[in-house]
Amino acid sequence: MYEWLNALPKAELHLHLEGSLEPELLFALAERNKIALPWTDVEALRSAYAFNNLQEFLDLYYQGANVLRTEQDFYDLTWAYLLRCKAQNVIHTEPFFDPQTHTDRGIPFEVVVNGIQQALTDGQEKLGISYGLILSFLRHLSEEQAFVTLDQARPFRDAFIAVGLDSSEMGHPPSKFQRVFDKARSEGYLTVAHAGEEGPPEYIWQALDLLKIERIDHGVRAIEDERLMQRIIDEQIPLTVCPLSNTKLCVFDDMRQHNILEMLERGVKVTVNSDDPAYFGGYVGENFAALYDSLGMTESQARKLAQNSLDARLA
Repeated sequence: MYEWLNALPKAELHLHLEGSLEPELLFALAERNKIALPWTDVEALRSAYAFNNLQEFLDLYYQGANVLRTEQDFYDLTWAYLLRCKAQNVIHTEPFFDPQTHTDRGIPFEVVVNGIQQALTDGQEKLGISYGLILSFLRHLSEEQAFVTLDQARPFRDAFIAVGLDSSEMGHPPSKFQRVFDKARSEGYLTVAHAGEEGPPEYIWQALDLLKIERIDHGVRAIEDERLMQRIIDEQIPLTVCPLSNTKLCVFDDMRQHNILEMLERGVKVTVNSDDPAYFGGYVGENFAALYDSLGMTESQARKLAQNSLDARLA
């Protein structure tokens, strides 16, 4: 069953490139860039991957991203992820990246974009993996700072298909970013946003009505609001669900409690994604395997989840 799941053609629609930074590459880049790390070795770093909530993960995530300094670093990061895609028959990917994570520590915007874009281009040419890159704003920062990032992106407009919203959800509702999303749409961007992971169903309503998003990233708490569920079903709004991430960050205490297959059976266009696979224990293939192991996912359900991901592409 695992080989068959791995071979299933699929797309990944919820992946943070910085979250695919495996410990081995992190240490290699730290050595290349002469950066001291607080961990003695790869295993010491892996042992730190025990999170009680989203914020604890983010603290480590931003610390790890500090080793990314040059175009080659961002190329190597992206290329390593694309090789994982090839091995698991991910034929299309729409990764996020967080420019503010890098520009706020002095890395020029163009260094980040050029490295990522070159790897994605090579991935399409050499590996046959199509793509669309999504620029994400950090929601724990201000909307004014998001406007600055949107301005910085203007010379590279052709590199992106959409803007997104990620980072700490609690206390940072989508409404905080309504004006910058209005501006992005006026410039031709599609929009997506993280909502309904740790945040309440109300955040999903705001993302739909105020940010006018095409897809809901996570969205698992939609099931708490029956009227919202019916809207998502009626309008076939895709949810980019990340099962291993949800359990690693304690959104669900155990994978057996996850609601992805329940939502699938109710007609929600749910998809399977890996979020930050280096930190959460696996890529898309491992997420599919977890649904089979813990929830008894059937072959027809797996095929539907994979087809949903291909149907929900923006690019």
